[in-house]
Amino acid sequence: MCDLMPASQPAEKIGKMKKLRRTLSESFRSIAFKKEDSGFDEICVTKMSTRSCQGTDSVIKPLDTIPEDKKVRVQRTQSGFDPFEKPASQVKRVHSENNACINAKSSSAGKESPKLRRHSSPSSPTSPKFGKADSYEKLEKLGEGSYATVYKGKSKVNGKLVALKVIRLQEEEGTPFTAIREASLLKGLKHSNIVLLHDIIHTKETLTLVFEYVHTDLCQYMDKHPGGLYPDNVKLFLFQLLRGLSYIHQRYILHRDLKPQNLLISDTGELKLADFGLARAKSVPSHTYSNEVVTLWYRPPDVLLGSTDYSTCLDMWGVGCIFIEMIQGVAAFPGMKDIQDQLERIFLVIGTPSEDTWPGVNSLPHFKPDRFTVYSAKKLRQAWNKLGYVDHAEELASRFLQCFPKNRLSAQAALNHEYFSNLPPRLWELQDMSSIFTVPNVKLQTESGDSIQVCARRNSHGKASSGSKH
Repeated sequence: MCDLMPASQPAEKIGKMKKLRRTLSESFRSIAFKKEDSGFDEICVTKMSTRSCQGTDSVIKPLDTIPEDKKVRVQRTQSGFDPFEKPASQVKRVHSENNACINAKSSSAGKESPKLRRHSSPSSPTSPKFGKADSYEKLEKLGEGSYATVYKGKSKVNGKLVALKVIRLQEEEGTPFTAIREASLLKGLKHSNIVLLHDIIHTKETLTLVFEYVHTDLCQYMDKHPGGLYPDNVKLFLFQLLRGLSYIHQRYILHRDLKPQNLLISDTGELKLADFGLARAKSVPSHTYSNEVVTLWYRPPDVLLGSTDYSTCLDMWGVGCIFIEMIQGVAAFPGMKDIQDQLERIFLVIGTPSEDTWPGVNSLPHFKPDRFTVYSAKKLRQAWNKLGYVDHAEELASRFLQCFPKNRLSAQAALNHEYFSNLPPRLWELQDMSSIFTVPNVKLQTESGDSIQVCARRNSHGKASSGSKH
């Protein structure tokens, strides 16, 4: 901009322009984005940082306005993550100065817009609003991770329970890239089997992601029901997991950290994918990604062997591990030492790979044939006997637990597997935001046949975690 100015331009004028530019920049950063509907379906971004983090292209920026019928609207697009992701539905861009101007006009005309009244309350300017830190009350700490603390909270706007994921910011490093990634991905995901992001609050010290509150997670639920879950409950949990994964995979998003702690369970038995801090949008097959993803017990052999060229099949190995754990009551591959030990446990059951069974395995960075004992593949029921008690369970599990990534069953294909053939056909006709429990006679049961009893224990709600389940 400066090199376009005449050389003779007075320094005073240049100073005024710089001051104006700073003022405009601050104004843009204070803009809040709100969805058209009120309540918890709103996501407000207040003073969202526009700095890139640690040299990545993960940036959240204010967007250009599009005037429409006296309202100012924007399309919120995902920046630097997934070029294939469709823009979220248009949302209102509410600016305090615009509201004041419109309110003044409405008052002079003797009329007030009903929609305007919903978002602003002239009689109580200090009333709680979305996008404000003081709009939520912290009730108790649910957990703490390496960069975030999760609290159970309550909204002062509508009184509903929420989960507050408070991410600590450091002045030198800015917003953690995992937080920006999680917020950017979740803002466009609307599905009954994916945890809902209600609100985003940005202050100088913290970034708070406000989620719907869910009572427990699958890890805690299995701890309360040791020895394996009721087979029909396993089927409903797995169906919901595949339903959520199919939704994100169709949008070219990989979760990359599937484990029981990241699968939330509501008091009605609804399963929700959570913790998208490691998730990535995969745009083209040639992209490579870090192999330091997925907790060790649920990490597929290709990633353990150093592969960084993977797709949705990465998540499907984790689905197989979780499926077996729900049925058997113990983790499928509970490595106790390191990656070598984890691979040995996998090869003991699945068989040690070769170029014949896994084309390209010899080219993986950490695969050295002389390092591994040569095992032949076994039937899965030999390792996990309860698979043999449930129709089609062993065959479905074997389709997930394939060493060669391209042989793994996709989430969408798995939903049509014969294992689910006795479920009501209406489950396949549901809209994205409709719960499976809206279908008559679909409900979770306890071993005694009564309605499910979910303990309201502390859940992870996206808590950062590394290492094993325990």
